[in-house]
Amino acid sequence: MREFLIRKQDAGQRFDKYLKRILPDASTGFLYKMLRKKNITLNDKKAEGKELLKERDSVKLYFSEETFLKFSGENQNQTMDISDYVNAFRSLKAIDVIFRNEDILILNKPAGMLSQKAKETDLSVNEWMIGYLLEQKIVSPNSLKHFKPSVCNRLDRNTSGLILCGISLPGTRLLSKLLKARNLHKYYITYVQGCFPGKVHEKGYLVKDKASNKVSIYHRKEDIPQKALEDAEMIETEIRPIAMDEKRQISKLEVLLITGKSHQIRAHLASMGYPILGDRKYGVEFDIKRCDDKDTEEKIHDLMKSGYQLLHAYKVVFPAEMDERKELSGKTFYAPIPDTFTKLEETICLHGVPEA
Repeated sequence: MREFLIRKQDAGQRFDKYLKRILPDASTGFLYKMLRKKNITLNDKKAEGKELLKERDSVKLYFSEETFLKFSGENQNQTMDISDYVNAFRSLKAIDVIFRNEDILILNKPAGMLSQKAKETDLSVNEWMIGYLLEQKIVSPNSLKHFKPSVCNRLDRNTSGLILCGISLPGTRLLSKLLKARNLHKYYITYVQGCFPGKVHEKGYLVKDKASNKVSIYHRKEDIPQKALEDAEMIETEIRPIAMDEKRQISKLEVLLITGKSHQIRAHLASMGYPILGDRKYGVEFDIKRCDDKDTEEKIHDLMKSGYQLLHAYKVVFPAEMDERKELSGKTFYAPIPDTFTKLEETICLHGVPEA
């Protein structure tokens, strides 16, 4: 017989889904047969499999050791491979922990780092986060067999800022629910070419070309090519100018990402005629020749040599009233502004823009 005590990380999920996690090689039919025969019990009682698990529930499997090992995919000497997580935690630098409780982790990602793996050999923030939780003994190699904490929102490799992670199943579900309902507000700071006219609430349609990993923005549905119409996704972005250097034609913007589609902010601003500084995919070479300011132009070009677009997810605001994790209601979390942004502001001359 084997007994599993439900930890906080596993609470809230259906019993049958939990069983499938710990016995991945068992068929659904076999699991329900074992439940009917009381070879699998929940708190020493017969269960249907639809129950929602609570912390400290007891799950007992009345199997032989041979049967358990067969369906769990384990052998007695097998241990969880955590090398990727350990390597990521040791080798990836400059990731800051902004907030942590037992369910949620908020990190500040530097530019140049993947949020999640693009290929098997990559190390990303997701692996670093699990390595950090292992180091802090919040999770264990054994617990990772049943539930893996995960990044819940992605930033482009060359975008910096706040990343939200679910440590537990309830935390992951809460973040996913808030993001899906668009109740969790994510704000970005960016610098663009051109003098942005004023606060706007823009809608449009985004079509992604997977071959080039590039998106196109259409401001009207009737402009979308017929062959791309089926793949078009509606996007919504709110943009507010904070400051402006009219001589050098640079605007500092705050962007509220309402829908969170791939490359949305970068492509949306570029389609409006205000490309982000440093964005090699959707931007253009910075040019202030009209201003006769060669020294400043060279300084800005030097700042842009990193290859990172000046886009930073600097603020996250939780809903004012939350049924779950009420202590987070109305809370705002900030990520420090990167040095490149500060150096740019020291190079140019920004003047504040009155809020409309």
